[in-house]
This record gives sequence, structure tokens and C-alpha cells, in this order.
Amino acid sequence: MVGSLLGNEVPRVEDPDLLHGRGSYVGNLDVEGLVHVGFVRSPLAHALITSIDTEAAGSAPGIVAVYTAADLDLPVPPPFIVVNAQCARPALATDRVRFVGEPVVAVVGESSAAVTDALELVDVDYEPLPAVADPEAALAPDAPTQFPDLGSNIAAGERDSAGAEVLDGADVVVRARIENQRVAVVPMEGNAVTAVPGGPDDDHDLTVHVSTQMPHALRDGVAGAFGIAPERVRVIAPHVGGAFGGKAGLGAEHAVVIGIARRLGRPAKWVETRSENMQGMPHGRGQVQYAELGLRRDGEIVGLRCRVVGDCGAYAGFNGLLAMGSTRSMAQGVYNIPRIAYDAIAALTNTTPVGAFRGAGRPEAAAMLERMMDLAATELDMDPVALRRKNFLANDVFPYKTAVGTEYDSGDYDLPLTEALRLVGYEALRAEQARRIEAGETRLLGIGVSSYVEITGGGGGEYAEVEVHDDGRATIKVGTSSHGQGHATSFAMIVNDLLGIPMESIEFVQSDTATVARGEGTGGSRSLQLGGSAVREAGELVLRRARELAAARLEAAVEDIEPTGDGLGVAGAPAAKVSWQELVQAASADGGALAEHADFEPGGATFPFGAHVSVVEVDIETGLVRPLRHIAVDDCGRVLNPLIVRGQQHGGVVQGMAQALWEHMSYDDEGNPQTATLADYAVPSAADVPALEVSSTETPTPLNPLGAKGIGEAATIGATPAVQNAVVDAVKHLGVRHIDMPATPQRVWQAIRDGVSAPLWQDPPAAFEALPVRGAERGRESDQAVV
Repeated sequence: MVGSLLGNEVPRVEDPDLLHGRGSYVGNLDVEGLVHVGFVRSPLAHALITSIDTEAAGSAPGIVAVYTAADLDLPVPPPFIVVNAQCARPALATDRVRFVGEPVVAVVGESSAAVTDALELVDVDYEPLPAVADPEAALAPDAPTQFPDLGSNIAAGERDSAGAEVLDGADVVVRARIENQRVAVVPMEGNAVTAVPGGPDDDHDLTVHVSTQMPHALRDGVAGAFGIAPERVRVIAPHVGGAFGGKAGLGAEHAVVIGIARRLGRPAKWVETRSENMQGMPHGRGQVQYAELGLRRDGEIVGLRCRVVGDCGAYAGFNGLLAMGSTRSMAQGVYNIPRIAYDAIAALTNTTPVGAFRGAGRPEAAAMLERMMDLAATELDMDPVALRRKNFLANDVFPYKTAVGTEYDSGDYDLPLTEALRLVGYEALRAEQARRIEAGETRLLGIGVSSYVEITGGGGGEYAEVEVHDDGRATIKVGTSSHGQGHATSFAMIVNDLLGIPMESIEFVQSDTATVARGEGTGGSRSLQLGGSAVREAGELVLRRARELAAARLEAAVEDIEPTGDGLGVAGAPAAKVSWQELVQAASADGGALAEHADFEPGGATFPFGAHVSVVEVDIETGLVRPLRHIAVDDCGRVLNPLIVRGQQHGGVVQGMAQALWEHMSYDDEGNPQTATLADYAVPSAADVPALEVSSTETPTPLNPLGAKGIGEAATIGATPAVQNAVVDAVKHLGVRHIDMPATPQRVWQAIRDGVSAPLWQDPPAAFEALPVRGAERGRESDQAVV
């Protein structure tokens, strides 16, 4: 019997190609007859388009064509998620623009240099309109509206029938207005697409090479928008340089490039510049949260009331639905909160659309709740760890339905917290913190704690196929689409565990709709638990068939047949074995290949959890925050490859820490982006981040055969509130109760100066009072869909 690799650290098989420059990206693709596409983008956040003069650009050297919306007459690209059908976004702006960076004109040339020069020659006249960039200001009755026929800037909204009464019986109510700021996705590779129209003898009418995380969904979007049968559209995603939620669905620029390729009968390519990426790729986060937490004097939670504004940006980006769905579904967190009232508004603003970003609504819920727990601990004069432990859901309640109807699968919430506190040396840190304060030092310690639970793997199932070839090699085909997560390694480990075929003999195929029958793609930390389970099921079917064939040839019982690495053999009889070549030939003689597929349907969403402890140093004279240590203990169920889990933890912690301290996509009052380049937008370098201390606990889920939960977003969710709590903890003895993110030196210094005079609360916008009550038709089950 071949030994198992599962649970062991296995180096990623993807890395040699990437490290040696053998990766292939859309930008590398060279197709005969290729034209390049560039976009003239709006410099105004809100304006009517009064005229467009393309004559000079059209006659420039190397230019093939210049197109406006009227020239191309493109269909409206189907949004990834519909928030409000009245807010449809055209592929190119028609009569008005609604955010800075919106594409208005497409220029097509023989080279990217020719296109860059010609873009400057297009003359667009605008009539400026009043703009609104702040989601709360957008809710004012006199705010300028994006869609006058809509009558307001509310794209969607709901409220629970309960309100302030969920706080009845509380001895103490802590209230806070919390900003979860907008952030840019900033993948290493921006959007990129090459559309190749098919000829009369081709198998496909259109082939689209695109940087995406969901190839099949994009294919279906293209087919639906352009009226092409799905089987006549081929979508290929080569190597993808990161996505984090920002590359889901058919984008406006994708539709324009496809329309141009079809019109000209020539391949067309567009590769996004960094400034285009910062202004045009949907941003993440973007919530203003009004939270009220009621407790008894002993720390027991009575109820939670939340009123949340989700910034949709322009054209009803689906962040508003994240505020109404994912954030609401995780509002209870890891605590026993018997009553929750949750209201949410999806607000339109004249800014870049806002969509999914690593966690998609769940980090916002954890950040809100964990800040409220620290505020409550301060108000009650309790240690923040003790308050959390007092209110943790007990281990024996699972499966558990929360007050908002979310069904948790399994959990042991004190387990990772206990381990994180042990690793950090919590009591010694508290003693050092007190010593520095007593000594009057200006560099003070802050210790921040967060305990979180999130949702992963909801929605539909996943497809996989496993085939063994006559040379002893195997091929895995999956409907997921890796863009850095290590799918090739993890899925090969599963096949190796089942069939004994060496890792180096397993080929991995993904992200090509012509070779992979179907798939949901990658998002919501679903890949291992769904894609991996599909691979396991397909592999088990292959093994079952191979055992039957081997048993017949070896004249043995099927149950005595086991993998030997190079084939199958009889347990306890080393000489009795049959090679994979013979088994494949036997399957062929029966009229088929040694191949099976599976469509795995999960038993429900899974709920990873964990605890993070952040240690920071705050200079109270300058406000500068320096992270010293970060301990992350995340529980993603069964761990198949600790090396890959650690990598996801490292990346997640850095993104979460970056939101807490540095990153902010900000706009002025006229809707002009103020952090639209990496010279202004503060992405941390390795020098800004301390060595990370990450580990795992394992609480398997019963909902898939691997026992696995998601890990791709977990560390981001735990890190952000831990770091924010640490910053406030360092200066709370000075009267500081809250500092919004990012905790820049200016904000920290200002908070220290203002102390207790800084307001924590203000009344939420009046628009909440007019929202429709959440109806029975919006089933709670739908809240567990994960983006």
C-alpha cells in the first residue's frame, strides 16, 4: 500500500514554471493580425457627454478605428450580480458618465504605442453635473442622483422588523459609527483580454483569452450578451496574476474588445495599465456601520442592532448586496447573541463600482463586531479576552442556527484563541504594556485580539474528471480556476492518495472551457472543499473501476486490491500486481477509457474560524504605528497541505493588516480619486510587515468528504480587527475609544489629541427608517451564498 501525502508539507508543483519565467499570461499572447485597444476615460465623476470628436485620432498613424458607444452598439454586459436592473452599465458610456475612469471611447491600432498616442487626440466635451462621492451624503434627500428616474441613490435596501427592542434588558449599550474603508484590489496583473474571432472552419465562433477567476461564468456571459451558443464560445484563462474577487464576470472593457474583434474580424487585445486598474477594477469593502451592542453588567450579550450603508459606487456595484447578505449573515460572529436587528442600504455614488474583495462582506462583519467587543470590554472594565470567552458559543451547540438564520457546521472557538494567547505570551505582554505606561514612555504597546467565524463554499457544486493513461500517468480536469492558490498541488495530492500515482506523473488541466466540461470557478474559498471533493469522488470512481479490472485479472477479491504506485496489486501478495498500462488496455477492451467524472454537491456552506493577536507599538508623539508581532491561529477544518495553508495565512494577514494601517481608496468631494496610483496608494512592502507567526487548529466539517473548510480569506478576516484593536488598545488609557481605519499617523495623533471628546456615535441617516421590511420571500438560505 502506498503511503499518503495528505497532511504533509508538499512543495507546490506550480512554482518552477513561475519562478523560471515559463508562465504564460494574456499579455504574452501574440496572435497573427492582432490589433490593440485602448480607452479614453472620463476625467469627471458625473457629467453629460455633449460631443465626441474622433477625426484626428482616426487619421493618426497606425490607427485602425476609433469607436464610440453609438458606433459599436454593444449589448449591456451582464453584471456579475444584479443589484438593481434600473442601474445597468453600458460597455461604453452613452449620454453621461458616472465615475472618473469610466471608458467613453475605444481606440484601435496596430500597436499599443500608436494607440497610446492617438488617445490624446480624441476630444470629448462634457457638461459637468453635481457628483456625490460619500455613501452617507448620497442618502441625503437633496443629493444629486446618478439615475434620475430611480428617484434616489438607494439601489436596494432592507430592514428587519425588529429594531431597538433587541437591546431591551441591557444594562449597558455601547454604540459606534464605524468606517470600513474602500480599498483597491491591486493584483500583480490587472485585467487583460484577447478576443479571437473564429473562421468558418474553426470549432468556435469566438475564443477569448482572459485573466479571470471564473472562465465558465465568463463564457456564459459572453454567449448571452452576444447571442452566441455557449458551446461556440471558448474561454481560456492562462496564468493569472492574482484576482481576489476583482476578476469575476464579464467586464465592460471585455465586452468592448470582443465587440471590436467581431466587427473587424481580427484578434483584439487590451491589457490594463496600473492607473486604469486603480480607477476601473471594482474596489472592495466600503461600508459605514452603525452598531449598538447591549450587555448586562457581567458581560453577557443581550442583543445587537446594526444599520449598515454599503457603497455600491457607480452603476450599483454589488457591494450593496454584500452589505445586505454576507455581512448580515455573519453579524453574529462566534458569540451567543440571542437577538439581532440588521438593516442595510446599497447606496449609489459617483465613484468606481465596488464589488468583491478577499472575504466579500465577511471581513466587514468581523471588523464591526470585534470593535464592538473591545468597546464593550472597555466600558465594562473587563479584559477583552475574558469578555469574548464569556460569550463564545459552546462546543456542543453545533450544528447551530444564528439569530439571522445562518447555519454553522462545526466550531470550537476557544481552541484557536487559547493557542494564540499561548504563542504570544499574553500575560507578559500586558505586564510590559503597563510598565511602559507607568514609566511615561512615548512608545506604547497595543495588544489586539480578534475571534472570528466566516462562511465559505456556499452556492453550487463543482466538477472534476480523473483519467489514468497507459503510460501510468494521470490527468485531472477541474472546474475551479487557480490564480495562485496551489490547486495543481492540492488536487494531485488527493489523486496520489487514492491511486498511488506519483505527483510528478499527474497533469493538471483547468481554465479552458473547451477541455473542461463545466465549472463554477474560484471564489469564496471554495476550491479545495468543493473542487477537491469532486476530484476525490472522480478518483474513487476510477479506483473502483480499476479494482474491478485488476480483481478479474488477478483472480482476487475486489476488496483485497490496493494501489502499488505503478498499478494495483493484491494486499499481502507483492508479486500479484497489474500495471496501469494493462488496466487502461483492459478498460479500452471494454469500450472505454479509465476515466471518470464527478459533480460534487456540498451539504452546505462551511464556517472556518480562528483567533488573531496583534502586537503594535504606537509613538504617541507622532502617531506612527509599527507592527511588532502578529499571531494567526486559523481553523480551516482538515489541513491537507500545511505549506499551502501557511501561504494563504501569510498573504491574508498582510492584506488584513494593510487595510487596518495603510490602504484607502479615497475621493474628494467632486469624486476625483486621490489615491489612484501606487505612489499615493499605500501598499505595504516586506519591510513594513513583521515576521508572521501562523498556525492552525483542525475542526473538520461533516459537509464534505475531505473535512476541509476554506482558508483563502480567513486570515484577512481575522487580521484586520486584531490590528485595529491593537492600535486603540495602545492609547485607550488616554481616553481614546475608537480610531477608524486606516490608522494613519495623522488619525492616531488626532485621536490622542482629542481623547474622550472624539465622538463615537451619530444618528444613522434617516433613509433607514423608510426601508422595506425584510420579507419572507428573501429566504435566509440565500444569505449563505458566497462570492
